[in-house]
Amino acid sequence: MEFDVVIGLEVHVQLKTQSKMFCSCANQYGAEANTTICPVCTGYPGVMPVPNHDAIRKTLIAGMMCGCEISPLSKFDRKSYFYPDMPKNYQISQYDLPFCKNGVINISGKGFSGEMLEEKNIGITRIHLEEDVAKSTHYTAYSGIDFNRAGVPLMEVVSEPDMSSADEAYAYLGNLKQIMQYGLISDCDMEKGQMRCDVNISLKPNGRKEFGTKIELKNLNSFRAIHRAINYEISRQSEILIDGGSLVQETRGWNDDRGSTYLMRVKESAHDYRYFPEPDLTPICFTNDEIEALRSQLPELPVQKAERFVRDFELTEYDAQVLTAEKNLADYFDSGAKETKSPKLLANWIISELLREIANAQISITDTKINSKDLAKLVDMISSNVINGKIAKVVFAEMFGTGKSPEAIVKEKGLIQVTDESSIVEFVKKSVEDNPSQVAEYKAGKTAVLQYLVGQVMKISKGKANPQAVVKILKELLDV
Repeated sequence: MEFDVVIGLEVHVQLKTQSKMFCSCANQYGAEANTTICPVCTGYPGVMPVPNHDAIRKTLIAGMMCGCEISPLSKFDRKSYFYPDMPKNYQISQYDLPFCKNGVINISGKGFSGEMLEEKNIGITRIHLEEDVAKSTHYTAYSGIDFNRAGVPLMEVVSEPDMSSADEAYAYLGNLKQIMQYGLISDCDMEKGQMRCDVNISLKPNGRKEFGTKIELKNLNSFRAIHRAINYEISRQSEILIDGGSLVQETRGWNDDRGSTYLMRVKESAHDYRYFPEPDLTPICFTNDEIEALRSQLPELPVQKAERFVRDFELTEYDAQVLTAEKNLADYFDSGAKETKSPKLLANWIISELLREIANAQISITDTKINSKDLAKLVDMISSNVINGKIAKVVFAEMFGTGKSPEAIVKEKGLIQVTDESSIVEFVKKSVEDNPSQVAEYKAGKTAVLQYLVGQVMKISKGKANPQAVVKILKELLDV
């Protein structure tokens, strides 16, 4: 039996704000447990919430960047449920009047497995704003709760069930993460819980219109885990249905070590949460002028930046996609490209050399000691024949390790390229004298041996001779 796979994602994104959603406590990761709290975010009776305007602004920007409609009238609602990490026994969220609705994210390119995806639009049902809950930590004999996270602004992006494979879900998440980072909405660091994802997945017989039973997957802490969990769940549900069994709507967790899902609980329905308007907060209205004023301030989208890199800096589409994959990397190249006459060469050095060294050192682009201006200077020194490519790699290694400028390193080590032909002639003559058998082979028609002689000249000159000039003078001397 063939099945159609139906996937929708609910992505929670912590907003990058100075304070929490409804109080003035610091929105700070890594603080000592239960130190950035107050009566509001810990749910003391009688306290009054005050909305964070910056969190609302960032939510509207996120919606606009995802092509959403902005609701002129929105409100907050109470979502009632009991968990130890929910101090008030209800969460201030949004239900029927979210800030943003009816958006779209385009996916294409390679999926996680390396296969090419067909270009496809994934609908966004809604983007709403709520407060995060506290964090529970479970030990052998007891559990602890850190309320520092309680009340942090949390945006939920709910997709339409438009995805049909783990690769499509992976691509959607990657594009959403890009947008959030480019809009300065969130850093989306999954290890810090700044981006969390729940997967809704169901199977139905091929061609049938009605969806199958929806299963929700939780505890997914990386894009790789999400990809693995979806593929596992497709296989698990398929086996049950093929064997004549039935599925029950439920919530399942993911065990990454075992590579399998497990039952957590039977899934609640919306009415179980007893939503009703938050009585302590008034509805929020936006005029058309306010919405358009915010729209005029939108940052450049990743796809727009990639198009500009191709157009203005003559990069290939591949180069542009690599350089815009992360906002910090795109900003690094963008600032460096404005400092050099050879932006394409700069892109090559970033992609081939800098990214490799960053990966080996297990650091990010923001942690590298080489600033973009100095790397642009190194590129210009190559293109203007001050140094050659071989010397440039020596200089680059020193720059990466020390953070020194290329000019300082070249001066300290005496690495300026020799371009004066009279000096290069002496190197060439020495090479010819020291390698008579190779010279004879060349004169006998084995022209490939020329590269060996070039290498000998570079060795004699300690890599300083201009390679193009070396080839030219060697040929002039040997072809007589």
